[in-house]
Amino acid sequence: MNGKIIPTSQTAKYLGMTLDAKLRWKVHFKTEREKLGIKYQQMYWLLGRRSTLSLRNKLVLYTQILKPVWTYGIQLWGCAAQSTIAVIQHFQNKVLRDIVNAPWYIRNTDHHSDLNMEMVMAAIRRFARKREPRLHQHVNVEAIPLLDNSALVRRLKCTRSFELE
Repeated sequence: MNGKIIPTSQTAKYLGMTLDAKLRWKVHFKTEREKLGIKYQQMYWLLGRRSTLSLRNKLVLYTQILKPVWTYGIQLWGCAAQSTIAVIQHFQNKVLRDIVNAPWYIRNTDHHSDLNMEMVMAAIRRFARKREPRLHQHVNVEAIPLLDNSALVRRLKCTRSFELE
């Protein structure tokens, strides 16, 4: 433009979401995991294994400070790969294990059920189901055909948010 070369980029940050060229979400999850790691490191004295804070208060801190970081934009993650989502799930497993000071041989599913916390994939499904009825009632007439998947021909095994069940 005007004799200058415009550089291209494989990623773009828009409204706090890091989008890559193929919408694989890998870069976004990596940056979110780094943010979560920094926040958790700052809060470790409250949430860590040696903290004298009650279990209830530790869970409140997790759900009010750390969980909103990774749930921002979760409605769009339906097409993300399982290995990409696992990055956030591993973080949640680590934090819950530290909160209850559990040994390594206790299963992560036991932590989630005992603490009444949902897995990351379950949270994605819940948010996707919550969003779908609103799209059916959207005022924009161009948004309604997006939900029609009758003529959808797919060669890949990727899932979409409306297929999560």
